[in-house]
Amino acid sequence: MGKRKKSSRKPQGPKKKEPLPTNFPCLFCNHERSVSVKMDKKAGIGELSCKICGQQFQTGINYLSAGVDVYSDWIDACDTVAKEAAEAPNSYGGLNPYADRAAGNERRNSGMDNDHHVASAAVRDEYEGDFVDDD
Repeated sequence: MGKRKKSSRKPQGPKKKEPLPTNFPCLFCNHERSVSVKMDKKAGIGELSCKICGQQFQTGINYLSAGVDVYSDWIDACDTVAKEAAEAPNSYGGLNPYADRAAGNERRNSGMDNDHHVASAAVRDEYEGDFVDDD
């Protein structure tokens, strides 16, 4: 008894490579696919910009760089700025509004005491009606 013939397979072409993404989510406004990356390899510059909030970033690139490399450089630069802002002394009584925003804490007037607003409102109400112009 003989062996079965192996079916001959046609040679397959090279696998199609999926292109790397050039649109990414924005770190500041959190919109999906709003950040686009443009690269000028001759000049060695990678540019990144958000269509929604207008954030822009430029970095140096080489012939091996891709759009995701420019985006990762932007993330690293944002982290560095946030860490420097958190460590820097400030005149807000120990609170830094830029560090709060970078950390994701969206507090309004984080550099002011809330008691100050309450105290000034109490003072205004105390003298209401004492003047001729008051209703």
